[in-house]
Amino acid sequence: MAGRPKTPAAATEPGAPARAARAPRRRTAAQIGRTPLGARPVPALTAAVGAKNPRTVDTVLDNGLRVIAVRKAGTPLIEARLRIPFSATRVPAQVHSARAEMLAATLMLGTGTRDRQQVDADLAVVGGHLDASVDAQRLMVAGSVLSTGLPTLLAVLADSLTDPAFRSDEIRVERARLHEHLMISLSQPSAVARKHLQERRFGDHAAAWDTPLAEDVDAVTPAVVRSLFRRQAVPDGAVLVLVGDLSPARAVSQVAEALGDWRSDRAAVRMTPPPPVEPAPLAAFDNPGAVQSQVRLSAPAVGREHEGYPAQQLANLVYGGYFSSRLVENIREDKGFTYSASSSVSFWPGRAAVTVGFDTTTESTAAAVWEAQYELGRMALTPPSDAEVESARNYALGTLAASLATQAGYASMISQLAGSGLDGAWLDDYRAGVAAVTAAEVHELARTIFAPSAFMGVVVGDLTTVAAPLSAVLPVELP
Repeated sequence: MAGRPKTPAAATEPGAPARAARAPRRRTAAQIGRTPLGARPVPALTAAVGAKNPRTVDTVLDNGLRVIAVRKAGTPLIEARLRIPFSATRVPAQVHSARAEMLAATLMLGTGTRDRQQVDADLAVVGGHLDASVDAQRLMVAGSVLSTGLPTLLAVLADSLTDPAFRSDEIRVERARLHEHLMISLSQPSAVARKHLQERRFGDHAAAWDTPLAEDVDAVTPAVVRSLFRRQAVPDGAVLVLVGDLSPARAVSQVAEALGDWRSDRAAVRMTPPPPVEPAPLAAFDNPGAVQSQVRLSAPAVGREHEGYPAQQLANLVYGGYFSSRLVENIREDKGFTYSASSSVSFWPGRAAVTVGFDTTTESTAAAVWEAQYELGRMALTPPSDAEVESARNYALGTLAASLATQAGYASMISQLAGSGLDGAWLDDYRAGVAAVTAAEVHELARTIFAPSAFMGVVVGDLTTVAAPLSAVLPVELP
């Protein structure tokens, strides 16, 4: 019987020496991108598909709660986002921050008729979950549920809003857990840099208190949490967004039935506009022995409602808003000063600011800051090329489409817009603006927003090594 023929790769000549083990062949990205016939062609971009606005009902209930219900039936789920303006009012922002954090940590831990386990069990039966979080601007209750389980999710939410337990033993446990969490997170260099940046930008305004101090959390009692909830967790001014496999009109009726008893004679407390970000010398903070420095720069920007917002978004992408940006190309790809660098735009009532951030080695701190400043100057003085703007445009429209494709992404976007006094129609204007903006218009915005003279910022690092080189290249305030 004839044996199985050998494959060409396995065949050897009689008497040939055994093949020596060879190291794996390594190829560069440029080599991988080529074939014997030449460079691999890059597929052409396809035309963007026009997005259809989903069916929506946007209304305000008798108790003042605004409900936005959107049909987006991709999967049998419904996403929920309840946003309550929750800024400081009676006490200093620092104290309010600690009290609000404790309230959010314990809100979903039981009601007068449901203990913690029963809340979880009732939601689990319908494939749902609800979590509470808070920041300097709002209290948020967010979650999702199978579309058939919306009445149960609304019942648990209504119970939590009208009869929260805030049991003393639960608050004691959560207070200890939150204290430990804050002690760990606030010791991280990035959190330290963020804290210094917020204080430099906004002083003692509520916007500066993203995160409370552990020692302030220790002073929060159950009575304080209950009082804060009664005064500020109110429906007038709050917005509930529901997105998913639902009938918008029926969903609004279900909300009105479930949350009709959530009432108050107060209105939710909105944050007042923080002070504008003012240009200032870089402020340096010592972190003895640190092997890395954290650099954060900031300047005023325009808000979503401004006609120049699409141009600003593309200018931000060209500078540092994505991996193909000038900043990343310079201080990561070319100089190797950092692993990650970015710029982004943040929003507060009546204010917006661009923030540039990167971590770098102690020895390269001054050089990295100088290169970041150089790229800011280049944005202000040199118009972006048509290719840069087109690349940024494709990225902006593509990432927006991807984020809105899911029910969770769409619900979060609508909730954010509602918090800024905008609605889903803004998305149409934004897409059209990004599609039409020219390189000249991007440069016109960049000349103001990215002018180095408009910036302030902080550096946290080992000042025994960093201070002298930094002071040699730009004005620095040392401790």
